Amino acid sequence: QVQLVESGGGLVQAGGSLRLSCAASGRTFSYYDMGWYRQAPGKEREFVATFVWNGRNTYYADSVKGRFTISGDNARNTVYLQMNSLKPEDTAIYYCYKAGGSWGQGTQVTVSS
Repeated sequence: QVQLVESGGGLVQAGGSLRLSCAASGRTFSYYDMGWYRQAPGKEREFVATFVWNGRNTYYADSVKGRFTISGDNARNTVYLQMNSLKPEDTAIYYCYKAGGSWGQGTQVTVSS
């Protein structure tokens, strides 16, 4: 079983930055992709970014391209999401996931206008 623990959410003004972290423990199967989804109030959960350990490829939703950067630290089984130029529409609960069906508890990101 895999445990995912997120951190780094908070309140920030529009144009600001936040960095989210997601640490995996347990039977991590380190080669499984990890990434982030988000869910805003009244909306469905949507894809944000993913990190592919094998080849270290990254993929992003169009809405965050050029503003968000996902990276990974293999030794720490941790992925990071650097979020710059934040907009009010980025306000959501951000969930870390690991391929194979594991999800974190979520961390709130609120961007004020």
